[in-house]
Amino acid sequence: MTVSIYVGNLPFSTDQSSLQSLFAPYGNVTSAKIMTDRDTGRPRGFGFVEMDSSDDAKKAISALDGTELDGRKLRINEAEKRPQRF
Repeated sequence: MTVSIYVGNLPFSTDQSSLQSLFAPYGNVTSAKIMTDRDTGRPRGFGFVEMDSSDDAKKAISALDGTELDGRKLRINEAEKRPQRF
């Protein structure tokens, strides 16, 4: 089962491959996605990373939460489930 991790306060220069590289030392990253504005296509400053293992995800969260990336302090925690829309 994959674990989804929220990554907030990302620098706008961050791309999906650099986000994946940031988490790779802590375990297998199955996906990394930077959220973009629907109208402009510009990054919104947050994204999500999915990892294979819950233990790896916890290690990554504890190691990376509060660290700086390009001058911005990252906010990292386990993503909450989205409520189902109808």
